[in-house]
Parts: sequence; structure tokens; C-alpha cells
Amino acid sequence: MSVGRLSIVLPVYNQEDHIRGVVESYRSVLDRLGGDYDLLLVTNGCTDHSPRICTELAADSERINTLDLQQGGWGRAVRAGLREVSGEIIAYTNTARTSPEILALCASYARAYPEVVVKANRKIRDNWRRRAGSLLYNLQCRALLDLPIWDINGTPKIFPRSFTRLLDLERSDDLIDAEFVAICRREGYPVIEVPVLSTQRHGGRSTTNCGSALKMYRGAFELRRKYGKTR
Repeated sequence: MSVGRLSIVLPVYNQEDHIRGVVESYRSVLDRLGGDYDLLLVTNGCTDHSPRICTELAADSERINTLDLQQGGWGRAVRAGLREVSGEIIAYTNTARTSPEILALCASYARAYPEVVVKANRKIRDNWRRRAGSLLYNLQCRALLDLPIWDINGTPKIFPRSFTRLLDLERSDDLIDAEFVAICRREGYPVIEVPVLSTQRHGGRSTTNCGSALKMYRGAFELRRKYGKTR
């Protein structure tokens, strides 16, 4: 049974060394998966040739569109992309870390269960520091926001357009993923978590550091005031 077109928002930040190969690998697995889909590449605050490469990719395929933002920011790119796409099923993911196999797996779940949110749950991390930092952040979010979810930041995240509240995310920073999950809890949107065991990174460097991690820890308290426990 057809469940409509899948629109995938792909934020891109300084990824000239690998973004072409990543997008082509996504197209390959999605073509094999079947069903209608489109990709929106959202370059944000890039200082390399990523915008030009994304424009070339869009020129080569009717399934690819591109949007260039002058300001950077994970949340800003996700929000801008969500405003632009028109598919009945909507997704966003981290192009530096999401393998084509994981994208296809999550998309398959979303097509099989079109009335739930599907998200990745990374079971391992690159090193002990990231494991410890992620554990602390997830425990904090679970406690403050009463969330039943592990790996708040795990992507892909895929949801039906009918879950309209997820189209109105407000955060422009890394807290957008915690906001996403908090809305799912508040609105009663069911969530399936797909386990991911890979730590592969396509290229580039992670923008997460001690400073950004501290902002996320502080930001969780800000989210609590709006999305915290109500009972």
C-alpha cells in the first residue's frame, strides 16, 4: 500500500569532501527501496564549496532540491528544511553520520508504520568521553522532561505530516532534537527506536565540543519550563 512521498531534509555544513558520495549513496538505496521520495540539501553557514556541490547535485536530479542559509546551526537548518518540504512522510538526518543502510532501514519502518515516529537509537559512541557525555545528557532529559526515549539526538527522525506539531519546532540550535522528542511525548505521538551499532563518520569533524555540550545541558532546563512534567 502506498503511503505517499518521503521528503528527507539533509542539513549540510562544510562537507565538500564527502557530501556528493553521501547523497548518491542515499539515492541508490532509496531507489532500491521503492516508493516516491525527494531530498532537500540545506547548506547552512558553509565556508567551503558545499553549496556549489549541492547545487550541482540538484541540477542532476529532479528528486534533489537545495536551500542555502547564510547562518549556521543544526536546528536552524532542520527548521528551514521542514518548512520547505511537502511529502506525506518527513524526515531529517545527520549527513555526516547516517549510513545509506540505516536511512533505508528507518525509511522502511516509516513506510510499514506510517502513523508513528521512527528514530535511530545509537547504541555505541566513538570514545568513552562521548559515551559519558551522551549518557549524562540523556539522563538529564529523561528526568527533566519525563521522556521514555534513549539517544535524544539520534537520527534519522521520520514522522507523518499529520503529526503537525512537529512541523512547528522552535529551537535553532542542537536542542531541537530534545524539543522534537518532548513534543512527541506531550502530544502522544508513538515512537519506534531503531538500534544503530555503527560509529562510522563519512568525513569532516563533529561540531560537538565541551562548549556546545554545556549549552545543551543548560538548554535542557529551558525546555523543562515549556515541556516538563505536567503530572
